[in-house]
Formats: sequence, structure tokens, C-alpha cells
Amino acid sequence: MSRLSHINSRGEASMVDVTDKAVTQRSAMAEGYICMSDATLQMISRGEHAKGDVFAVARIAGIQAAKQTASLIPLCHPLMLSKVQVDFDLQPQHGRVRISSLCKLAGQTGVEMEALTAVSVAALTLFDMCKAVDPAMCIEGIRVLDKQGGKSGHWQAEQLA
Repeated sequence: MSRLSHINSRGEASMVDVTDKAVTQRSAMAEGYICMSDATLQMISRGEHAKGDVFAVARIAGIQAAKQTASLIPLCHPLMLSKVQVDFDLQPQHGRVRISSLCKLAGQTGVEMEALTAVSVAALTLFDMCKAVDPAMCIEGIRVLDKQGGKSGHWQAEQLA
């Protein structure tokens, strides 16, 4: 097992030094789900929510969150993201919305945390906007799907059943 990268030799929290790392093209994709009632899913898919286009608001929130990851998560490097994309896939057969994100940059460290943050905050925003009509919603399955670039190269998550 490799040692934790954010712990120094004295066991203290430490920001990873990326000074000598090569600048490479890096990307990460993440996903998560928000489960809700059929009525809520129909309402937001038709754009009938009293608060307006909940997907537009959640998309902007996810993009903004990715850009603020270093302010939210200690020891994350502030990154100059070149792309943040947040998408929604309605899955009425499962009573949920799939939220996915893609983050890219040319840099010295990966963007997995930014992709995860984008999905998380987009899901929280959907929850916030819909909680009055569906307080039993559930956010689940947030994970990295794919990462590329850097020393470790390409990594992909296993497909879930």
C-alpha cells in the first residue's frame, strides 16, 4: 500500500509539492445521482417547477463549485481549469437524475476533486431547489469515472451493474 500523499514524514497534514511535476493535459469525469419521486422528476423535466429551470441553476452551481474546490477542500491546489462541463440525464425508470461532470486543464496535478465537487454541488443544488416538494430525495453514488494525464496515466472505474 502506498503512503498517503497529504501526510508528511512527521505525520502532519501537508500540501503535496508539485513544483517538479511536468505540465500535462489532465481530465477527470465524475458522476452521481439524485433520487426523487416520479412527480418531482416529471415536474422538473417539463420545466414546471415554480423556481424555474432547476437544471440551469444546478449546472452553474456545479461549474462554480469546481472553480472553488481549493477554497472548499483543504490541501487542494488552486487550479486554472480550462473546461468544466456538468450534464444531467433523467432516468425515470430508476426514479433519478444522473449528474455527470468533466473537468480539464493543462497542469501539474489532477482534477478529480474538481469533477467530484462539481457533481456534489450540482446534486445539492437540485436538492435545495426541490426539497419543498420532495424532502425524501437521496443523493448517492458520487464517484470518479475516469481520469487521464500525469504520471499515473489513464484510469477508469469499473462499470456498476
